[in-house]
Amino acid sequence: MTKPCVIISAALVLVSVLATAAEGQASGGPETVLVHNGSITLHALLWRPLGRGPFPAILFNHGSGRTREELERLGPYEQQADILGPVFARHGYVFLFLFRRGVGLSADQGTNAVDLMNSAFAAHGQEARDILQLQLLENREMSDALSALAFLRARHEVDARNMALIGHSFGGSLTLLMAEREPNLRAVVIFSGAGYSWDRSTQLRARLLNAVARIGIPIFFIHAANDYSVAPGKELDARLQQLGKPHLLKIYPPIGQTADDGHAFPFLGVSIWEPDVFVFLNEHLHR
Repeated sequence: MTKPCVIISAALVLVSVLATAAEGQASGGPETVLVHNGSITLHALLWRPLGRGPFPAILFNHGSGRTREELERLGPYEQQADILGPVFARHGYVFLFLFRRGVGLSADQGTNAVDLMNSAFAAHGQEARDILQLQLLENREMSDALSALAFLRARHEVDARNMALIGHSFGGSLTLLMAEREPNLRAVVIFSGAGYSWDRSTQLRARLLNAVARIGIPIFFIHAANDYSVAPGKELDARLQQLGKPHLLKIYPPIGQTADDGHAFPFLGVSIWEPDVFVFLNEHLHR
């Protein structure tokens, strides 16, 4: 079973990139950096604000990757990084977009998560896919992301005491599990987290509800109303409310025409979420 795909037009990507670059607060294009995780060498794109710093920093956790068919039809996965990186640099944040193994610039470092999950589904069904999904989140994908977090903390231009995580889709689930392990972060933003898998995987739902109970830093859940499902944000936010933990939930109006478009809200709707996200980040990260 292949996951639903997201169509982001080349024109929209170009307009977004040009608009952020024109506002001129970043130090230019991204730097391609290497993140080592044992025998694995991952690539990442790093954006920096103008000035000496040290700056607060963001690690972005992308989704599960794209199938070969999606890559042929939708283009490089790097488009997501090119949309987001300049926005965060313009607001004064170092921004690291890690390509975990099998994805984008790290495509030669193994098979990506979505292909592995699709193979498990084809061979053994939904439950096997769901079990593998959690195994990947807790182990391989977690290891890659933690290596990137350590890399970012060691950068001279980064204030290691002022860091946040942002995740999208599968990467939103990964971000919550990371925040459970990493108490020294300042904040978390989750875009479209578990939107595709929440209604399909009881294992994932239970694991994430357990994880947020162990997280003490503020979490901002974001969905477009036409995401595959807004239940993850609502239920996880309600859990935090019940526990008296810092939280924020915002469900924005539908964007585009389809659930695919709604799930792609962080890339299609930058101008919509941008004010709210940076009010949240600026409140919780020292500037």
